[in-house]
Amino acid sequence: MLPRLSLCILISLPALLVLASAADPSKKSPSASPPSRPPAPLGDPSWALGLRLYQALRSDSSPVNTLFSPLLVASSLGALGEGSGGTTASQLKSLLETPSSDKTGANTGEVLSGALKSLSESNGTSFLLHMSLALFSKQAPELSQKFVKDSQAVYRLQHQTLGTGDSKADLKQLHSWAKTGLGGLEGASLAAETGAKAGALILANALHFKGLWEREFSEESTDLRTFLGKKYTRVMMMHRAGLYRHYEDMNNMVQVLEVPLWGGKASAVFLLPFLVESLARLDKLLTLELLSKWLEKTNKTSVIISMPKANITSTLSLQKQLSALGLTDAWDQKLADFSGVSEESKGKLYLGDVLQWASLELAAQAGKGDTELEEEHVEKPKPFYADHPFVIFVRDNATGALLLMGALDHAEGEALHDEL
Repeated sequence: MLPRLSLCILISLPALLVLASAADPSKKSPSASPPSRPPAPLGDPSWALGLRLYQALRSDSSPVNTLFSPLLVASSLGALGEGSGGTTASQLKSLLETPSSDKTGANTGEVLSGALKSLSESNGTSFLLHMSLALFSKQAPELSQKFVKDSQAVYRLQHQTLGTGDSKADLKQLHSWAKTGLGGLEGASLAAETGAKAGALILANALHFKGLWEREFSEESTDLRTFLGKKYTRVMMMHRAGLYRHYEDMNNMVQVLEVPLWGGKASAVFLLPFLVESLARLDKLLTLELLSKWLEKTNKTSVIISMPKANITSTLSLQKQLSALGLTDAWDQKLADFSGVSEESKGKLYLGDVLQWASLELAAQAGKGDTELEEEHVEKPKPFYADHPFVIFVRDNATGALLLMGALDHAEGEALHDEL
C-alpha cells in the first residue's frame, strides 16, 4: 500500500533517493489524479490579481516567507466592487481584469464564486481548509441589506461591526476573529495599527491550509539537512521518488514541479531556481503568460524530490500594495464611492485596510492510507533538490483558481550562518 503525504504547508525537500512504495496495480484508486489539466491562469481573476500582488509585496525591502490567498483577496475586492460606483468601482474592477476576455466583466463574480464553492466541496478530501472572509465596519451608516445578502451568497463575505473602542480594541477583535478563521491558530500581530476610524470598512481574510499528498513522503525518509536561505539552517528534509509533472526551463534556469493532492482536486506547484540564490531574479521573471507556458509544458517524469518540512505563515496589510496597483480613491473618505454598500455612504464610508492572515503547512504525514494507488515505475529520476528558496502556489484543479501563493525564503531551524 502506498501511503499519502499530508501537505500541511510544511515544506520538506528530499535528499535521499527513496523510491515510491509499490501497491497492487489491480487495486487502482478511483480517486487518482485525472489526466486533464486545470484551466490556464490567463483567464482567472485570482491569478491576475495574485501575481501582481505577489510582485508588489516582493518589491518591498527584505521580504521573508511571503504568503497570501489571491482567491480570498480577489473575492473580497470583488464583493466590495459590487457596492461601489464611479472611479472607485472602475479601480476595483481593473484589479481583477485578466489578459483573457472570456472570464472578465460580468462573469468575474461567477468565476470567483465557483472557485470558492469548489474548494469548499473538496475540503476534507484533498486538503483540510479553514477560511473566513469578512467586511468589518466601524461606526458606519447602516449597510444595505441587499449588499450584505449578495456579498454573503456570492463571495461568502460576512459582515461584522467593530466596537466603539480605540484602535487597540479593534486590533484585539480582529486578531480574535482571525484566530477562529485559522482554525484556532494564533496569527501573527499586525505590524501597524489598522485605520479603523469612524466610517472605515476593513476587508479581512484568514486561511489555514493543510494538504494531503496523493503519494506520501515517508517519515522514515526524513533527515537533517542544510537549507540555504536568508539564513543557513539545519532543517528536517523529506524525500520521495515518483512520477510527477515536471519541466525545466533551461533559458531561465527554473524547475517547475506539480505535486497532486489526494484525489487530484488540487495541486501544489513549486518553482525552484537551478542555483542557490535569493528569489529576486525569479520574482521579476514571473508573468501570467510565462506561468501558463510552464504549466502547459510539464509532463509526467520520474523525479526524486527533497524538500524541507516548514510552516509558512504571514500576516499582511495590503493597503500599500493595492494603492500601488491603482486602487487610490477607496482609501479617501472624500473620494470613495460606496453608494451600493450604504445609501448614506457619501462622504462617510471609505476603505480602511485589507488584511490577510495565512498559514500553510508542508509535512510528511499520512492521509487516507486505506486507499491503494497503482504502482509507479520510477527510472533515472531527475533531482528536485529544494534546499534553497522557492516559490509555491496551490491551485484548485476543477476551476484553476489560485488559492495560495507565496515563497519560502527561510526555513526555521538551527542557525548556521547568513548568506543570501
